[in-house]
Amino acid sequence: MLGGLAQSGGRAHGACMVTSLQAQGVASIGGPGQVLDDATVRRFVRARLAAEDLDGRSVCVLVPDATRSCPLPLLLSAVHDALDGRATNVTVLIALGTHAPMTGDGLRKHLGGVYSARNHEWDNPEALVRLGSVSPDRVAELSEGRLRESVDVVVNRAVVEHDVCLVVGPVFPHEVVGFSGGNKYFFPGVAGPEIIDFSHWLGALITSAEIIGTRGITPVRALIDQAAALIPSRRLALTLVVESGTGALHAAAFGPPEAAWAAAADVSAQAHVQYLDAPVQRVLSVVPTKYGDMWTGAKGFYKVEPIVADGGQVIVYAPHITRISAMHPEIERIGYHCRDYFVKQWDRFAGEHWGVLAHSTHLRGAGTWDPVRGERNRVTVTLATGIPEDVVRAANLDYLDPAAVDLDAFAATADGDGDTLVVPQAGEVLFRLR
Repeated sequence: MLGGLAQSGGRAHGACMVTSLQAQGVASIGGPGQVLDDATVRRFVRARLAAEDLDGRSVCVLVPDATRSCPLPLLLSAVHDALDGRATNVTVLIALGTHAPMTGDGLRKHLGGVYSARNHEWDNPEALVRLGSVSPDRVAELSEGRLRESVDVVVNRAVVEHDVCLVVGPVFPHEVVGFSGGNKYFFPGVAGPEIIDFSHWLGALITSAEIIGTRGITPVRALIDQAAALIPSRRLALTLVVESGTGALHAAAFGPPEAAWAAAADVSAQAHVQYLDAPVQRVLSVVPTKYGDMWTGAKGFYKVEPIVADGGQVIVYAPHITRISAMHPEIERIGYHCRDYFVKQWDRFAGEHWGVLAHSTHLRGAGTWDPVRGERNRVTVTLATGIPEDVVRAANLDYLDPAAVDLDAFAATADGDGDTLVVPQAGEVLFRLR
């Protein structure tokens, strides 16, 4: 069943917000339109961790990979200063989900040299531990009737082998859960394959265009929070709102993951969402090099899908991307399709990784399928990348030679006709219609 999606209402402001956050054990600094200096951030992190009972405790610090903008060197340096001489052991775990592992100079630059780190190993059973399961009835309740089957809650062993788990990561509009961050660093960040697939497919059933940038507890967020409640270690979170394109911080919140995430998401909803008065016919999304394949570079599509007119086009411009997926080659066989292509032919696709099917829908967008007329998609998706033309077309996407893309000409057209939008550094800011 494909039901509606409940959304939360307006945002809290001023003294009411401060009182609410304090009641939930959350401390916060900054806000939309602000930029925090490094010294202020350091003081905040040190003060918050100094107030926690961490003496003699082991701490697992969960951090994002390089596909998320985040000033990790600054933050981990402050965490180190606050925990040095107090924590018995500190392990930094990169919440990869199913992304490619980080190594070498890129990893050292990402962390800033204060700590070494482990990559999450989602496909290594020896690195994982089962915490329990969510029952079919509970899944049906959380998913608003979209799914009814049990799901095993499996997570990286490091999470349960430490006394405290500290999430350090940003919050952005997200295509699966509404807004990223918080308990999402556990599930799917350092989770086993079943719950990764399950949560992503639940989001795909709702559709990216509907769930992305939705405030409040979406069905996927509810499932993630339910799974996180089974973690025996104490959970804390330093959630961040990062200025897209610079890595500077607008805001930070600290406390239990659920409440710290909610505080940061309120700010992200103002800092990371841009509104247009009318749809456009064509978008050129210029994807930054931090996205190394189309699995991650697809953010250049779904962050702009909501503002493209029916029959319009999104050109994903990323000459540096030469492959569809480093970790999931099966997407080339399956191709990119709308949700109903899979749902209405479920016998064909139920045995595939549901996370791969979800990714397929994310880059294809809204559409319909029936056995007579086939697939009809709302917008055209064109890749102007280093991926060979035959691979792109075989995956059910349109191809454009990136050498034929004149960025200056696109910018001039966008200034003149109102029907074209050029998005530099695409992938973090969500575009919506008023």
